[in-house]
Amino acid sequence: MGIFCINHSSLNPQNFLLRTVQEKEIMATLLGSESPWTGGKRSSRNIIAKITHSQIAGQGFSRGTQLPEALLQERDKRAKWHGIPELLQKLHESSHPNSDLSHTHSVLKELSSLLSMEAMSFVTEDRKSAQESTFPNTYTFDLFGGVDLLVEILMRPTLTMQKKKPQMNDDLVKDCLSVLYNCCICTEGVTKSLAARDDFVLFLFTLMTNKKTFLQTATLIEDILGVKKDMIQLEGIPNLSGLVQSFDQQQLANFCRILSVTISEPDVRNDDKHTLLAKNAQQKRNASPSRAEVNQVTLLNIPGFIERLCKLATRKVSEATGASNFLQELEDWYTWLDNALVLDALMQMATEEAEHSSTESSDESSMATSPLRHRLPQSMKIVHEIMYKVEVLYVLCVLLMGRQRNQVHKMLAEFRLIPGLNNLFDKLIWRKYTSSDHVVHGQNENCDCSPEISFKIQFLRLLQSFSDHHENKYLLLNSQELNELSAISLKANIPEVEALVNTDRSLVCDGKKGLLTRLLAVMKREPPDSSFRFWQARAVESFLRGATSYADQMFLLKRGLLEHILFCIIDSGCKSRDVLQSYFDLLGELMKFNIDAFKRFNKYVSTDDKFQTFMTQINSSLVDSNMLVRCIVLSLDRFESQTEDVKVVEVLSECCLLSYMARVENRLSFLFRLVNVINVQTLTQENVSCLNTSLVVLMLARRRGKLPFYLNTLREKEYAEKYPGCLLNNFHNLLRFWQRHYLNKDKDSTCLENVSVLALLCPKQGKTRFIFLQNILCRDANLALLGDIDSFDLKIGNSHELCRSIKTKVCLAKYAECVTH
Repeated sequence: MGIFCINHSSLNPQNFLLRTVQEKEIMATLLGSESPWTGGKRSSRNIIAKITHSQIAGQGFSRGTQLPEALLQERDKRAKWHGIPELLQKLHESSHPNSDLSHTHSVLKELSSLLSMEAMSFVTEDRKSAQESTFPNTYTFDLFGGVDLLVEILMRPTLTMQKKKPQMNDDLVKDCLSVLYNCCICTEGVTKSLAARDDFVLFLFTLMTNKKTFLQTATLIEDILGVKKDMIQLEGIPNLSGLVQSFDQQQLANFCRILSVTISEPDVRNDDKHTLLAKNAQQKRNASPSRAEVNQVTLLNIPGFIERLCKLATRKVSEATGASNFLQELEDWYTWLDNALVLDALMQMATEEAEHSSTESSDESSMATSPLRHRLPQSMKIVHEIMYKVEVLYVLCVLLMGRQRNQVHKMLAEFRLIPGLNNLFDKLIWRKYTSSDHVVHGQNENCDCSPEISFKIQFLRLLQSFSDHHENKYLLLNSQELNELSAISLKANIPEVEALVNTDRSLVCDGKKGLLTRLLAVMKREPPDSSFRFWQARAVESFLRGATSYADQMFLLKRGLLEHILFCIIDSGCKSRDVLQSYFDLLGELMKFNIDAFKRFNKYVSTDDKFQTFMTQINSSLVDSNMLVRCIVLSLDRFESQTEDVKVVEVLSECCLLSYMARVENRLSFLFRLVNVINVQTLTQENVSCLNTSLVVLMLARRRGKLPFYLNTLREKEYAEKYPGCLLNNFHNLLRFWQRHYLNKDKDSTCLENVSVLALLCPKQGKTRFIFLQNILCRDANLALLGDIDSFDLKIGNSHELCRSIKTKVCLAKYAECVTH
């Protein structure tokens, strides 16, 4: 027979009990003497009579352990159930209200011993032993109602009407939770069934008030919330504020693992893979704030929550162990410690051993010679701290990207998060350690990273979120570096940036170097294809985002950043598209409108071979490099209006990059490919910048009176490719979509800050006209006032009136911040 499934069809005597002659003989021995039981009381009827009665009355077996013991014993031998059904019978009988729970606990321990090794084999990815049996122990345990029984036992005190609630032994609660977790990781479907019970999920949070059961509770909750279909609402947790405030620092760090699931939007890590069309449709369906956004507000309303997270993130790690090779040791350990539960269990074991050290001596030599998974290295405490910091930094990063960003920014500055991280940089975050080459991971790719790698990447993501379009970015510098920025502005005879002037110097970094300078130093030492290069470039680029600051650019140019970027693009042999894209974007921000940067570029790219290699990299993927192309186009336009400056004229005549972009045929080539590489159906947050770059090219062409020439050239290209209308029709559809996407009434206007060319578009006027570029805010162009345009006709072709006579009045409302995406 196959495995015994407890359902109505399997309990049908024709389908199950009377299938073979042997089983008929077994059943004959059961008549009268071994009857099923319900509700803790034995029934006087035999199994056949019980099944027949259930078919008539609809009141049959509710769990598999209600079957007669003799039947279970007989099947146990053949199905290798290891006595689990019988033990569950005993557990059920001993766990009724007012019963002796000590006996219940002893039975549960016996069950737990059958399940724990199987669970460990799953955690360590050594599943051979678990797969040798056709029916794993955890599956059998769940099959016979073990999971439901443990939930019932745990929640029973909350269901009583007595004024004095019965108390359960902490060890019993811990073992119940551990067994449930074992079932979750070993048996498919258990986690989802538990997640579907909202009452049980909320009940678990109440168990976190007990420090003795906190670890097991937190681990089970984390696993359940990871598969829960609907995100839990934190405000529904009883006394959440009091619960969080009662946590010690270690518990709070553990709790961040749970919070990371409750405050992150679903599929946030694959955000770039979703089309803008899909996002718009989803936003129309969900006009109200998401549960993740509501949960973020709930957390921010907890007194002292952000302050405690900052203390956790910047807490120094004890280095008393002095293990010089601890990070290499860490690399070995993470290959099987893929779950924080195991790590915490080991730490708890170490703590318990330490408590008994006064009475029991430890055998150091035996620990040193034992297999890896059976010994606990001293450096594990440091790993423990690193893993906690990963979770804390993630929560802070998500909050920084939420709608309450300014509130979070203010608190992070007040609680000196950045100076604290600066103090940890050399000793923990970026220790002097040479490991094997890291595998390059995509920016949004889920991967199994070691704690060290995860910690570094999360640190870089936090810096990126902290600096991006916010005046607090200058907190990444120390006082001397701020003075250097002021001196650069003074020498260039330009006013200091207002954000720099307003920076509270009591909140900036301490020491000889600020956090940004330290980051630049390690950035230069990374191998060409290191996974860190992408995040390092993103973090530095975020510092440059916003209104173009000459002083900020020169600060980085003086530290050799431009030469380093060019080396990576041209000479390092880097093949990673993610890394190259991040370097193109950073180079664009570093060079924009900066004549000194273009001069340095020309000095480094001093040969035709280097220049051709550079252009080959740009042309290989315009989606990756179009931000740099836009920077060159805009900068060239600015420089050509400054011909009274001798230095500018000199660079214009000598710079190979500016000369290349000045040729109309090259601009048209870029324009053709930019428009051709995207359409409305394939637009994502990643490639929408191609549309914005093409708009910049056309706007600058219009300023010089060359727009008709550009559009006619595109039309001729269509006919040459024998696809009349393909380019301009596509471009027209893109503009229509752009208007709907960025002027959606339900869309927060801050979304416009995520594109590099911003247009506040007016509603349509008539069926064949709409004003599609009203009050242009070319934030990274800083264009002068364009004035009125009396006629902006895009009549192309005869039967294909592709863009239809669009009358456009364009005026630049104000200068605005420079953005990159």
